Amino acid sequence: MPPGGIVVRDAHFPGRSAIEAYGNGGFRFAGMSHRGDLLCLPSGIYGWKAPAADALDEAALAKVFAEADAIEVLLIGTGVDLVPLPSPLRLRLREVAIGAEVMATGPAVRTFNVLLADERAVAAALIAVD
Repeated sequence: MPPGGIVVRDAHFPGRSAIEAYGNGGFRFAGMSHRGDLLCLPSGIYGWKAPAADALDEAALAKVFAEADAIEVLLIGTGVDLVPLPSPLRLRLREVAIGAEVMATGPAVRTFNVLLADERAVAAALIAVD
């Protein structure tokens, strides 16, 4: 252990996994649970501090853009309600050949699981719901 105590690291699961459950402010996957929002990318599943759904921008999805070559479809779960993606972000995703599908988090989780099982090049940005 380093001097001074515990080291807190960003949450990261270095693999791909279906989302087993969602709600109560978090998600279950790979036999683990995570409280808060998630980015599910080809390089793994990351804890994410999402802005409000209507404030999503390129900076909030920087990890998605960093892995754009390995992503065909990005599912964006905007919480309980469907919130349209800001136009500048939709255009930027199009520029890097990522199709964005926006939906409430529940349908986004279910769609992600189906596309993942089909071995599609899918990623998801999921805002947690209670």
